[in-house]
Amino acid sequence: MSFGLPISKDEQRLTYGGYLKVRELTSLQQLHSDPRQHDETLFIIIHQVYELWFKQLLHEIDAIIEHLNQDEPLRAHRLLRRCSEIEQVLVNQVAVLETMTPMDFLAFRDHLLPASGFQSAQFRELEFVSGLKEKGFLNFYDEDSQEYARLKSRLERPSLGDAFYDMLRRRGFDLPQDNAESDGGETDAHRTRVQELIRIYQEAEKHYDLFLLAESLIEYDEMFSLWRLRHIEMVERMIGSKTGTGGSEGAAYLKKTTARKFFPELWELRTYLSNRSSGY
Repeated sequence: MSFGLPISKDEQRLTYGGYLKVRELTSLQQLHSDPRQHDETLFIIIHQVYELWFKQLLHEIDAIIEHLNQDEPLRAHRLLRRCSEIEQVLVNQVAVLETMTPMDFLAFRDHLLPASGFQSAQFRELEFVSGLKEKGFLNFYDEDSQEYARLKSRLERPSLGDAFYDMLRRRGFDLPQDNAESDGGETDAHRTRVQELIRIYQEAEKHYDLFLLAESLIEYDEMFSLWRLRHIEMVERMIGSKTGTGGSEGAAYLKKTTARKFFPELWELRTYLSNRSSGY
């Protein structure tokens, strides 16, 4: 497969398998079950694919933040739409995993201990870069590990939301910083931020690029929540209320995460809009 590129006589012919490292890729599914269980291969591949998509999402979000820093909201919007499509793939993958029965999974589940999806560093990176930063998650990684260093860097760098709000400030919106102090404390800062964001929706034709960007941020957030919900249903279908392999509360813990939003102000402004007779 040439990928449309001309091949030089002086160069070694590039092959499909060589370019994609197919041999290496298909050698990475190492089963731990003994005796070997048929569905463990599916389980491994599904989660390896998740990690590949997480890598791509981080790649896209870093580019989106750069576009926002360069005041390019439409370019950021385009890549956010790509992120939402990737998230849809993540949601749909759960259905493939659910072709396993509980008995299929339980046949090799104990061989996974104490590994857990809870330990996915790239997933935590996604949460951090999207705005859900919890320093306590660093405690799950050795301080001298690459995972710890990457997460600490994400914790210290501006998030997707930070870049969005910074761009809006440069566009003339009066948006308090997260740590802004006022007579009423953070509540007033939060309220002011929501009121300023409402302007984008009430004056959508004037700020159409920002309107599209805000809607793509909401879609990205929504799709992530849908993936969380779909994952919970899958866990309950497989193991009920049993604790996770890493010692977490399993489905009970996952349910607590569904209320977490990357952009709470963008969600909240919908209530304000619906309560106003603005004609929008």
